[in-house]
Amino acid sequence: MFSRAIFLVLSTFLGIAPAAADFVVKSISIPDMKAVFGQVESRRIVPARARIGGSIRAIKVSEGNEVKEGETIAIVVDDKLALEMSAANAKIEALNSQLENARIELDRAQQLLARGTATQARVDQAKMQFDVVANQLAAAQAEKSVIEQRAREGEVLAPADGRVLTVPVTLGSVVLPGEEVARIASGRYYLRLFLPERHAAGIRQNATVLIGQRGLSPATSGSASEARPGRIVKVYPEISAGRVVADVEVDGIGDYFVNERALVWIPVAERSAIAVPPEAVSTRHGIDYVRIATETGSREVAVILGETIFTADGPRVEVLTGLHDGDRIIMADRKP
Repeated sequence: MFSRAIFLVLSTFLGIAPAAADFVVKSISIPDMKAVFGQVESRRIVPARARIGGSIRAIKVSEGNEVKEGETIAIVVDDKLALEMSAANAKIEALNSQLENARIELDRAQQLLARGTATQARVDQAKMQFDVVANQLAAAQAEKSVIEQRAREGEVLAPADGRVLTVPVTLGSVVLPGEEVARIASGRYYLRLFLPERHAAGIRQNATVLIGQRGLSPATSGSASEARPGRIVKVYPEISAGRVVADVEVDGIGDYFVNERALVWIPVAERSAIAVPPEAVSTRHGIDYVRIATETGSREVAVILGETIFTADGPRVEVLTGLHDGDRIIMADRKP
């Protein structure tokens, strides 16, 4: 069975009438497919960065792991934070003691004022002292919360769902705030093509291309008849180092490696060709023949065949020499 992918690519370029018992030769335009290698890329590669400085205490992922957004991938510890936390706790304990003394002093002043043995000024002074210590305690608790938040920010979180590409740190490594701890490919995979500059005029956005099977050798990537379709989604307007850059979207490459290469057939031009049904060709002693009708009957013509072309009416074999437009071919299964 012939590949449906080839049919989808080439049928748009062809317009042959349905085959009859006699086939009338007619030139058709077919795409000139160029085989190139496309490189797998990710739409987005985002870094997971350290939010605080310190040393790497734990690494929970490795290259190739799938991660979810918000998942902890490493832990950064700053030893100074433990000391700051101890100092903050000690300060809070001291202010709690001062606040308790200020509360006792305020209560005593209010009791003396009620018995008429103290002045209102003393009560106001005691209340002011109580408020000052209470505010100092609130400030110390806020400072402690800041230290706790900084300690929590030691967890390096995955910024998006995706696959871990690299982890350029090791246990014990010292990192600074904002330093990259891992790189994550989080976008949809696509193929990036680099074509010679001479093909720049023939590349079209939304054109259909063919992608071979996984592998670089012909034995693993297969032929064009076994390829699957893809679509050119972007042609970049800048030529770099004599090459045109284009992006191709294709399904089924989500498990590929980033930067892995795949064989791609891309239409870069059109050419005119004569093509006939395969059953019109007979082979004897290694030579291909086509029987054509003449005014006096029919005769066999030796032809040289090219590649197989897939059309809406089925497969056709390209004839390089031996036939001309308007020739009427008598099919091989019909007697002359």
